[in-house]
Amino acid sequence: MDQDQADELFAAFGPVRVKRMFGGHGLYADGVMFGLVADDEIFLKAGPSNAPDFDAEGLGPFAYDTKTGRHVMTSYRRAPERALDDPDEMAAWARRSLAAAKAGKTPKPRSEKRPRKNAAE
Repeated sequence: MDQDQADELFAAFGPVRVKRMFGGHGLYADGVMFGLVADDEIFLKAGPSNAPDFDAEGLGPFAYDTKTGRHVMTSYRRAPERALDDPDEMAAWARRSLAAAKAGKTPKPRSEKRPRKNAAE
């Protein structure tokens, strides 16, 4: 997926940035990755708030095999086919996925600052 395709598909959602990653593309809004494109399929972030929507539609997760043979299931789920032709439908799914992605972000722990040693000491 290129930027022009994303702009068209997510027109009703708002600005989406497409970034290349691992042979696919990440989809970002508000600086948060809420979707990915792999093998020409779109997957959206699922979390406790929207996983039931994906389950109700039978939309499976993005999964891959590592070089060591381990099978990894991600929290990204296939976007519904009908949303690929309907920017308003895609916007609704994208909003819920962005909310799930934001809710799942945990802030990095702040390290405690140690007092600086005075150079004159």
